[in-house]
Amino acid sequence: MSSPAKKAQSPVPEAKSPTVQSPKGKTKSPTPGPASPTPGPASPTPGPASPVAAHDGAPTDLLSGAHWGELEIPDDGDSTLDSDVESSRASISSSIMEYRTINGRRYHSDSVTDGEYWGPNDEKAMEVMDIVHHAITLIFKDRLYTAPLSKDIKNALDVGTGTGLWAIDFADKFPTCNVVGTDISAIQPSWVPPNLQFDIDDASKTWTYPDNHFDYVHIRWLSGTIKDWTSLYKEAYRCTKPGGWIEHLDCGPHFVCLDGTMPKDSAIAQWGHIWTEVERKTGVILNMLDGYMENGIKEAGFTNVQIEDFLAPTAPWPTDEKQKEIGLFQYIGLTSDIEGFMTYFLGQVMGWTENEMTKYASILRREYKEAKIHANLKWRIVRAQKPVDA
Repeated sequence: MSSPAKKAQSPVPEAKSPTVQSPKGKTKSPTPGPASPTPGPASPTPGPASPVAAHDGAPTDLLSGAHWGELEIPDDGDSTLDSDVESSRASISSSIMEYRTINGRRYHSDSVTDGEYWGPNDEKAMEVMDIVHHAITLIFKDRLYTAPLSKDIKNALDVGTGTGLWAIDFADKFPTCNVVGTDISAIQPSWVPPNLQFDIDDASKTWTYPDNHFDYVHIRWLSGTIKDWTSLYKEAYRCTKPGGWIEHLDCGPHFVCLDGTMPKDSAIAQWGHIWTEVERKTGVILNMLDGYMENGIKEAGFTNVQIEDFLAPTAPWPTDEKQKEIGLFQYIGLTSDIEGFMTYFLGQVMGWTENEMTKYASILRREYKEAKIHANLKWRIVRAQKPVDA
């Protein structure tokens, strides 16, 4: 069984605090608020080059909130998942999350961005970000990137850095590279490698960085945060050096089941339909596998576009030990804060009651825990290069 990613933090003599970027690039005091938010690969699905505000027509397979609110929830009793899941959760929590503790739930400040972001940035949300970081490192065999980067790159940017674990690991790996992590929340640790800084900034606005500056721009797991991805990619193109690389890793809301164990009316299967409807109503892009990444990156001007898809289990149901470990991490990430994923959109946009959301979350947790449904989360990497003669 492969080992979990190492604890991503290196103490250094001097502490650094996040800075807040103003529209003109001047710094101001950071304001807490949520971080920029879970067999064979399938072919990429073509999609529009620029996101649209809403899709036409509600999905016919979507079950209403009332459906879940009317269901009776049986006593959970003994978990059908092996007891090592809960002990592993405790071990993971103590080893990689003990120094990130925030009481209560919290959302981003309007002084950082005028956009609406659905996710909290409190302790539970931060734990999910950290768990997903480790799950992704397992999926990609401890690789932090797949672009063909040289060892002497000078400047790198992590867009939507969240708790900053990826940026910390990357800065440790490239000690002579200046690494910047941006987010709308000041939730990153203060003790970081000396070549890393965190800026509090809204990536959906005009970037404050100079033209032709970064050797590498990294984007990961920002579904549901951006309406106009093409505009963001154009900012990335402007700020990337000729010959530099952009890499975006993200997922879609629809789970993939290859063995017929996922009923259409299961809570797991309905998850994708729910978020498709949220996207239709809000215009916020949630299905990143619908062509937005590859098409937007091409439209921005990047070339040499490469696409890879990966399936990863949502629970430790596989017999293969490596896949079982990936499933364990994804299971914990998906079930630790289901309410944090859905409270804002399902309550404010979909009109679900608190009872309906609570019962749906309970049923969803039970399905993950039982692991009778062999669902997979589909991840996609899109990497591309700015032309050398640009």
